[in-house]
Amino acid sequence: MSSSVYRSQLERKRAQRLDAEKRSAAARTKEADKRAMATRERAAGLGSKSESTARMKLRDAARHEGEANTAAKESASWQAKAAAYLKEETTLAKRLADAEASERKTTERKREAEERKRLQQATQAERERERRAAEDARATARLHAQLTAQIGDHERQLAALRQPRQEKLRLLMLASSGEGELRVAREQKRIKDAVQFASGRESVSLDLRPAATGEDLLNGLTQGRPHVVHFSGHGNSAVIVFEQDTDGTNAGEVVAADTLAAVLRAVDEPPLLVVLNACSSAAQARQLVGGIASFAIGHADSIADGDAIAYAARFYASLADGQSIQASHDIAKAALLLQGTPDADLPQLYAAAGLDPAAVVLVLPLESTLA
Repeated sequence: MSSSVYRSQLERKRAQRLDAEKRSAAARTKEADKRAMATRERAAGLGSKSESTARMKLRDAARHEGEANTAAKESASWQAKAAAYLKEETTLAKRLADAEASERKTTERKREAEERKRLQQATQAERERERRAAEDARATARLHAQLTAQIGDHERQLAALRQPRQEKLRLLMLASSGEGELRVAREQKRIKDAVQFASGRESVSLDLRPAATGEDLLNGLTQGRPHVVHFSGHGNSAVIVFEQDTDGTNAGEVVAADTLAAVLRAVDEPPLLVVLNACSSAAQARQLVGGIASFAIGHADSIADGDAIAYAARFYASLADGQSIQASHDIAKAALLLQGTPDADLPQLYAAAGLDPAAVVLVLPLESTLA
């Protein structure tokens, strides 16, 4: 079978896998939404003084839970199909590679036969001239290919890693605590004070958004084009919780990890660094690097409110003092060690492949920004 046939089959199988993965992700999002709805209905039922209202709320909670279980099964089914498609895709890719290799060998043998016939008809001097010319051409082609690859790699790295330019480092600070149990306002004040007393304070711009909603995230990304997006609030490995745009009781707005990633990816200039200052957010942070952000930070487990505040304040103070991302992270963890907290190992820093956080400084020294 020719390589073009295998290539066509491979493209169809890849499209089937991507569709299955998309459907699985959509089902996971639906499951998270339904479970959140079930939790709210159950809480409302248990807290209601009306027996009939309580029964109705509990029935609604059970219905949402059932729908969540159905969505979970649907997600698992689509994920299994995606795995099967991936296995077939791998097989087709190997067959395609073998077919291409065979075709290349056939073409190369034909070309070599024609070349031998032509060389036999030429004089010895002509054959030597052509041989040298061919060697020069191949050497030039290799050099050109190497230079082109180096330039391409350099351009991709510059595109993925926006080094500081003659502009302020823009920080978007989102804080959410719907029920008021988190001291997010205190965290924003500590960060603001830390940056104001740093040596590079004139090179940092803070966009503080307390009681942050999903709309604040969108507006902050499009209006401010931040280099750093910082979220402080509730979360876990699969979701973060924004506030609802209401003056009444605020139960929070659950945003799935896939949704957050889609929002950050949608803008023309995604953030360079994303910090999720929420419990058990390390898994989300790890998924954000590479395809969206160059660097991301999250916590490996539940972290005390005061420790999360102390880490964030010291991290941004160090950034504003001209320390690298890696050094700022290490200094912030050292600050937790100094105050004797057991949470010092919870903050986790992730970097995209090929990028070194120790080599990236987001706030340049004053003389560099004026150069």
